Amino acid sequence: MKCEVIFDVATRRATLRELESQTSAPDFWEDPNKAKNHLAKVNEIKAVLTPFDEIEKFLEEAGVMLELADAEAPGPARTQALSDAGKDLDRADADFRKLEMQSLLNAKLDRNNAFVTIHAGAGGTESCDWASMLFRMFQRFCSIKGFEVEVLDIAEGDEAGIKYATFAVRGTYAYGFMKCERGVHRLVRISPFDSNKRRHTSFASLDVIAELDDDIDIVIEDKDLRVDTFRSSGSGGQHVNKTDSAIRITHMPTGVVVSCQAERSQHANRAKCMKVLQSKLYELEQDKKRKDMERFYGQKGEISWGSQIRSYVLQPYTMVKDHRTDTETSNTAAVLDGGLDMFVEAYLKQLKASEKK
Repeated sequence: MKCEVIFDVATRRATLRELESQTSAPDFWEDPNKAKNHLAKVNEIKAVLTPFDEIEKFLEEAGVMLELADAEAPGPARTQALSDAGKDLDRADADFRKLEMQSLLNAKLDRNNAFVTIHAGAGGTESCDWASMLFRMFQRFCSIKGFEVEVLDIAEGDEAGIKYATFAVRGTYAYGFMKCERGVHRLVRISPFDSNKRRHTSFASLDVIAELDDDIDIVIEDKDLRVDTFRSSGSGGQHVNKTDSAIRITHMPTGVVVSCQAERSQHANRAKCMKVLQSKLYELEQDKKRKDMERFYGQKGEISWGSQIRSYVLQPYTMVKDHRTDTETSNTAAVLDGGLDMFVEAYLKQLKASEKK
């Protein structure tokens, strides 16, 4: 197994050198789309190799520190050397866990960007506020992972929070990580909107689809589309708020609706809408081929009691529990600040185990 890993790393490094050398060609940027795909491949390989390089570096540094400690007499210098060696080993272990996580992300579209939509569910203002809390949590999670987030469409709640938000997550393995969060999320807390300080339960759902590669062709007929324009409802520049630049596209045969108000022009918003629509139609088609609608719709289900994948309890005790894997933690603050790795890792391992059965 060790030889196989070394061979694979050596091969990837050779491929990376070849791809990077091609970026210096005079005609590299003549075809922007081709250049973009080329750079995506470079970043994809780097995402795999970087942890290997970091592990090697930290292990070497830990070895040097241990040698220094062994050469020192008991005292502050030896203690410091042992402490530094321990820190390097901890860093190596963290990078190993990162590699282990990547090894679980081997499905066809796991490396792709993702389109994510949050919907407030049963609970009115409470759920709108919960949806905004989830929105922040996933933004923080993406930031920790080094992913770029672009808000495509958002609707504010009547009193607080958001009714829904659609955003793009861009980065290697963005879909692989975000797909683990697809489903209904339940919150239990003392309501900040209830003057009697009663405990309320709120729900919000997360839908995740992968952005398609250029080599996956989804044919969409213009006659099947209904295109509506409307004025942007979000904050932004004067031009955004005073022109009908936002776009809503309905695919009539399936009833799929997508919208975008992120850009200042109808043309740019329509292009982004079509990208999301293609991805949604591809996901639907894949479900039909597998005759398994559970993966796309069933895991989300109705946005209400009994269908949640995870519960976030803030009162009368603190706990976040994933009902699919039974993974739980009492550190709710860290989870709501984007610390989702323990849940993502547990779910990916569960998926891997189910594939082997």
